[in-house]
Amino acid sequence: MSLPMPEINLIPMLPEIVIALAALGLLLVGAWQEKHGGGSLVGFGTVLAILLAALLTYGSGDDRITETFGGMFVADPFASFMKMLMYAGAILPILMSWDALQRMDMLNGEYFVLNLFALLGGMIMASSGDFLTLYMGLEMMSLSIYVLAGYRRDNALANEAGLKYFILGSMASGLFLYGVSLIYGATGGITFSGIQEAMLAGGSAHMGTRLGVILVISGLAFKVAAAPFHMWSPDVYEGSPTPVTAFMSALPKIAGFAAIYRVLPGAFASMHGQWGAVLQFLSIISLAVGAFAAIPQTNIKRMLAYSSIGHVGYALIGLVPGTSLGYRSILIYLAIYLFMNMGAFAVVLVLARDDVGESIQDYRGLAHKRPLLAAVMAIFMFSMAGIPPLAGFIGKLHIFMAAVNGGHVGLALAGVLFSAVAAFYYLRVVKVMYFEQPERGFQMRVGGFSGAVLALSTFLVLFWGVQPGRLLAWAEASVTSFM
Repeated sequence: MSLPMPEINLIPMLPEIVIALAALGLLLVGAWQEKHGGGSLVGFGTVLAILLAALLTYGSGDDRITETFGGMFVADPFASFMKMLMYAGAILPILMSWDALQRMDMLNGEYFVLNLFALLGGMIMASSGDFLTLYMGLEMMSLSIYVLAGYRRDNALANEAGLKYFILGSMASGLFLYGVSLIYGATGGITFSGIQEAMLAGGSAHMGTRLGVILVISGLAFKVAAAPFHMWSPDVYEGSPTPVTAFMSALPKIAGFAAIYRVLPGAFASMHGQWGAVLQFLSIISLAVGAFAAIPQTNIKRMLAYSSIGHVGYALIGLVPGTSLGYRSILIYLAIYLFMNMGAFAVVLVLARDDVGESIQDYRGLAHKRPLLAAVMAIFMFSMAGIPPLAGFIGKLHIFMAAVNGGHVGLALAGVLFSAVAAFYYLRVVKVMYFEQPERGFQMRVGGFSGAVLALSTFLVLFWGVQPGRLLAWAEASVTSFM
């Protein structure tokens, strides 16, 4: 008896193939040219590879759903949307960190190759059609970021951050795998489409399925730093080199939400009542932690870490109703969060050129010395707080509208309440910049790649705040796979 060979079509995988070949090729180039400026060469090669992958993804942007390798790999509008966000989440930290990487002696080939492998893992997660493919992408991304977090081997904080992330991440991967094994035992399949069929046939009644889904959610909640699986996040954000913190603050979250989409609405839509309640609990806890734990923070990176936990809580609200409006609202929120977050970290990196520390008090009087830079940072802080007419307000508005339309008025009210609390620490940064006197001069010049990233992020935060139509339409077209 011979088993049928799955249909193999490499065309939908061209972006992944480009990134994989670039990572392997640039690894060799970096080793070969190590003593002759190989780091810069590999860096430019990395940027070009990501741009080429983005062009291929954009060029394939239609409404078709294409499967290959027997359904293990899926190319659809949702995957394209998430990959485009991941490209931005990979390329922007590289560009805005170029000077910082040189100062930290991190401008070498291995750093950029690890970025590419992490990106590749996230792309595979977005296109996964079964748990095997999803886990492969998850571990490729995670292992790369573990190394990046502890990349500065001469820095004790970075080493501690990398070790913490690795140990806790390994535990989360164990939870995820155990959950998958329970699901396989209950349904007899690992493909999302096969599991969905088993669910419709009554598989959701199996206790192993329910426990497996909870464990899988726990593993993925760690990757997106949702409370109460967030304990690693503040320490790792603070201890990692700032370029790495900027990178890990966006790409793993986008990839993690892509995985959550594939697993929950994709495979377990019939169990929405069960996993919706779990996500509602996670969202409220994340909102509370993000709002209250950030208030006493004095380090800007730790504050942004707790802030990101709160943003994950808002995004999780969109999944709770299980409606197309909710699914669309998450994509809108992730896109807006990406550029708000990148802009804020770009300001932190620009100030680091002038030996400005990571304490919020180091930003005292910035508006008196560098008014444009302070204004840009204020825009990002106001947007994160959800103040109109900025993009952050649009993102939260659509999240809350989805919750209300789905019958979760209490959850929407909780989101509004915690948003008001969180506004305190965002406005504190603005207060320090504008209403306190500087104790030092700020001599840095903004230009080059950092200036371009700041300009792009500021433009999109302002533009999407008043003209979000195209973003809304793109997100709407991208969630058709789940409806």
